[in-house]
Amino acid sequence: QEMRETPLSNCERQLILQAIADRQRLDGRQTYDYRNIKITFGTEYGCCIVELGKTRVLAQVSCELATPKPSRPTEGTIFFNLELSPMASPAFEPGRQSELLVKLNRLLERCLRNSKCIDTESLCVVAGAKVWQIRVDLHLLNHDGNIIDAASIAAIVALSHFKRPDVSIQGEEVTVYTAEERDLIPLSIHHMPIAVSFAFFQQGTYLLVDPIEHEERVMDGLLVIAMNKHRELCTIQSSGGIMLLKEQILRCTKIAGVKVAEITELMQKALENDKNVRKEGGKFGFAESVPNKRITSFKLDEVAVPTEGIEEQAEEIVSKAETSPAVIPKPIVRAPGTGQIGEGIQNEWMINDLEDDEDEDEEDIVPELGAQSLGNEEIIHLSDSEEEEMVILEAEGCQKKEKKTSKGTQQKTSKIISQNKNKKIQRKKRSQL
Repeated sequence: QEMRETPLSNCERQLILQAIADRQRLDGRQTYDYRNIKITFGTEYGCCIVELGKTRVLAQVSCELATPKPSRPTEGTIFFNLELSPMASPAFEPGRQSELLVKLNRLLERCLRNSKCIDTESLCVVAGAKVWQIRVDLHLLNHDGNIIDAASIAAIVALSHFKRPDVSIQGEEVTVYTAEERDLIPLSIHHMPIAVSFAFFQQGTYLLVDPIEHEERVMDGLLVIAMNKHRELCTIQSSGGIMLLKEQILRCTKIAGVKVAEITELMQKALENDKNVRKEGGKFGFAESVPNKRITSFKLDEVAVPTEGIEEQAEEIVSKAETSPAVIPKPIVRAPGTGQIGEGIQNEWMINDLEDDEDEDEEDIVPELGAQSLGNEEIIHLSDSEEEEMVILEAEGCQKKEKKTSKGTQQKTSKIISQNKNKKIQRKKRSQL
């Protein structure tokens, strides 16, 4: 499912138009005010990020040796490529060139390449065979309106910051040197064209500089003027189908000249600061430009701990403490192979096993009913069969004899059980001792 931008409601549209009619803007700016511009450079030459308010553009310049065009054998080539990724806005679809993207790329080429801001003849290495091909890749990181202005600033700043490797020619061989072998060579730039956008509302009645995204959705037409600090017009483009008077266009060119001079001064200061930091060996790059935000509300101030008189207090505590009695421990043998030194929990290792073995031996000694004894201790079992008991009818005399013998055997078994209990009690007493 494709993501689309959320459309503006009628209430939002009316609010924006009413605010513009009252000479007010959503972000508190005046009619001709630009948003804050921030320029940061990467660790490599030709890499920078330009922030125009919340609109952010990343620019990266690269170069390679290529064959020139047959029509211009002594001139290098410059190629611009702007990409609108879905990361910047859900309205942009990946893998498709929208009408907006084609229009922006053409406008960039007209603003920078057709204005001859870079000396392309200085990019020639061997006439008709080898020239430098400069490529400027622009990535929109966040979209909040006025893409063309941010992209033009990022492109010209990156080209001004870029340095190509040095080259030597011996016969037909071309040798490219690294930055360690020879110093890099900057590009020769004649001037810095910068695009300034003007948004018109209600058929040209109201005019705004540097429109944001919500203002771009409501506007009726857009006028883009590219100019350098010498007030030389590089390109001009009107879109939206509105009719503009020549007085309005001249008024916009005057405003653009003031804004371009301010932006050019800001760009030159940023380039000079980066150059000085690299010379002095300071820290530079995108990581250094990120503000270091830390939570400091939970941090406590360092407090000195008083250490006076601690040794005296420690001696008093030691003197008042009771001395432990010198007791010589005696080993106690609880069971064979075990021992206990000092007082503590009774060691029951192997004691339970010994008692279980004794109980099993005593259970074997207990005679069963129906067994006959021979002598004092020997007992012989008549049978271990699990069959049912048989009742035999005999004479009265025989039954009386059997009753007497059964009473005698019961008395003997009770005596043996009582003796086994006495033995258990004596063994437990010994183990406790």
